[in-house]
Amino acid sequence: MATGPGLIISIEEKRYADSVAPTLSGFKAEIAPGSVTAILGPSGIGKSTLLRIIAGIDRDFSGHVTIDGQPAAEAAPPGFLFQDPRLLPWLTTSDNVRTAGKGVSTEKAMAALARTGLADHANLYPHQLSGGMQRRAALARALALNAGLLLLDEPFVSLDRSLVEEMYELIASVAAADGPTMILVTHMTEDAARLADRVLVLSGTPAHITADLALSKPRYQRDRATLDTYRQLIEGAN
Repeated sequence: MATGPGLIISIEEKRYADSVAPTLSGFKAEIAPGSVTAILGPSGIGKSTLLRIIAGIDRDFSGHVTIDGQPAAEAAPPGFLFQDPRLLPWLTTSDNVRTAGKGVSTEKAMAALARTGLADHANLYPHQLSGGMQRRAALARALALNAGLLLLDEPFVSLDRSLVEEMYELIASVAAADGPTMILVTHMTEDAARLADRVLVLSGTPAHITADLALSKPRYQRDRATLDTYRQLIEGAN
């Protein structure tokens, strides 16, 4: 099984021009290949900013990020799963997946849709898909662009409980089958407890890592007692 890349993140400072204080400071972490790392912190603390830096989109910071030894800005763009599906209403599901990048062929789009259970819905338009299907289409788009490095920005926000469970299972199955490196940004301890191998807790102004927690039990072996223990561990570190 192929494994995603390793990352080295060293952000000395990220400051916006109109801000008195930096948004991020002293953020240093090495991300193991094929791991799922949750970045946990309250809304507005700078988690999405961190993902944009890792993706090589935001280059206006002091420090460096490398992906398998290559500067992030020069590496292949990661698959990005946003807080909302961001599907274009005038395109079919398969064509929406193809918008991920120039290198995403129809064949690659269909393979990604099959991976997320949507192959039979490739010719439907977004308004014909349920909310859960739209999220799965957005994940397919991310997988089609770069199945090795996935950045997930609050992917469970505004979903009802049944759809959250569906997405948990789908993302866990992708992690188990494909071995990508995933970075999951969330403000929910449940998301981290269910999916992550490691949790980096952000707090303070500027935001910095205040806890680095290992969740060693395999995802499919985490029963309710284990999840309760992990949630308490994470909440105690906040």
